[in-house]
Amino acid sequence: MAIEQIRVGHDNFSYVVYCPVHKKAAVVDPGFDATKSLQLLASKNLMLDYIILTHYHSDHSAESTHIKDLFPSSKIVASEEDGSKLPIKPDIIVTDGSQLKLGNIRLDFLLTPGHTMGGICIIVDEKAVLTGDTLFIGDCGRTDLPGGSLAEMFSTLHEKIMRLPEGLIVYPGHDYGEKPFDSLGNQKRTNKTLRAKDLKEFSQIP
Repeated sequence: MAIEQIRVGHDNFSYVVYCPVHKKAAVVDPGFDATKSLQLLASKNLMLDYIILTHYHSDHSAESTHIKDLFPSSKIVASEEDGSKLPIKPDIIVTDGSQLKLGNIRLDFLLTPGHTMGGICIIVDEKAVLTGDTLFIGDCGRTDLPGGSLAEMFSTLHEKIMRLPEGLIVYPGHDYGEKPFDSLGNQKRTNKTLRAKDLKEFSQIP
């Protein structure tokens, strides 16, 4: 398993997940500029199987149509709710418990509403979790945009994210924290949004 974290624009993170053995890859949240992702695919001679979108916001999904044009056999992957808001129709709809194979790599999906109604997180080979705008290092995604919900975000964080193994490495959708990635265990101990005891306390976090 290999995960390349790619900075896109001011503070977005895009990812290329790939299987070195079978040379199969997925681009996650290409954002507004897929240049570096495309260069990585070419430099490592990777075949693009999937374009995975954690949610529909354009700062994560804008280049998906362009990449699909370049790799027409690749599959757009999104949730049903957020997939309906994309500029391109998803080829694969995922929800809680969905799985995809990428060579020898297993991708497990969680439906994680809060930032958007159909946000998803991706667990990579039980070693890492790509959290999009659900969980950042030290914080969580905002809930005051259309489709966002404070109550849904609290439920997602405490009923889904907190139950994941501490050894997972968290790879977020934005570079908002003191480091670009971290162990989930450390985030459980230090992230103010994961430490909130109830919805009231969560709602009062600045």
